[in-house]
Amino acid sequence: MIHRSGEQELFSQGLSQEEWLIQIMELYEDKVIRLAYTYVKDRKLAEDLAQEVFVKCFVHKDNFRSESSVKTWVYAITVNICKDYLRSGWKKYIHVIDRLGKSKQSSALTPELTIVQKSEHEALADEVLKLPLKYREVILLFYYKELSVSEISQILHKKEPTIRTLLQRGREMLRRKLEKGR
Repeated sequence: MIHRSGEQELFSQGLSQEEWLIQIMELYEDKVIRLAYTYVKDRKLAEDLAQEVFVKCFVHKDNFRSESSVKTWVYAITVNICKDYLRSGWKKYIHVIDRLGKSKQSSALTPELTIVQKSEHEALADEVLKLPLKYREVILLFYYKELSVSEISQILHKKEPTIRTLLQRGREMLRRKLEKGR
């Protein structure tokens, strides 16, 4: 794992533009694709949007201010590109259910418990993907991308109390939906 100081070195190492882009892509390509997927719910489209993210990073490298981490900067670009795509309306996005993250399974689990746990995880992932975008993006960034409220605030350009409120309401919506399903 690269720490913030290591990330900032990407901007001070004197790398060529191409070398810098290769390093950024190696560090964040999979994460950017997964984040884009949570918005557009189409793997191929998420990959295309990820390419657009890295082009934008390349073009705007000199605009990076060290006020946030490189990861936060790349995620903010990803979120903005995804939102722009969804607003564009030129193509409707397809709802495809994907497993969000892989549940960590202990080897001590019986096959029956493993199946139940997998089923519950898939049900939760399905319900998260059905949330309205403003709740879904905060839930995904907080729980699946493991970003802090402060980092989410920077990415979404919203105040921290707003992020906390969206998290609370999103969790409540999920709780109600999952209780109905039981």
